[in-house]
Amino acid sequence: MSGVIKRVVLDVLKPHEPSLLELATSISTISGIEGVNLSLYEVDQQTENVKVTIEGNKIDFNEVKKIIEETGAVIHSIDEVAAGKQLVEEVETLQDR
Repeated sequence: MSGVIKRVVLDVLKPHEPSLLELATSISTISGIEGVNLSLYEVDQQTENVKVTIEGNKIDFNEVKKIIEETGAVIHSIDEVAAGKQLVEEVETLQDR
């Protein structure tokens, strides 16, 4: 199976509710998703900035976006995407040091 999204990393701005637990659980119920990781990296009075990492064998990005937006959250950016037959991890080069 090629040409499918296997990993996507998102920068999401969300209200305090629903909780990270509830959002992760909702995203994880989407068909084709095998794992979801939410990392909180900034909090203010009304919102939370969250890094959302999703892996699976066939991620439906439109469905992910729909679930996120239904909670009142917004996707600020797509920070990483991996597609194809297998995941390819980044390799550190001399320029990265």
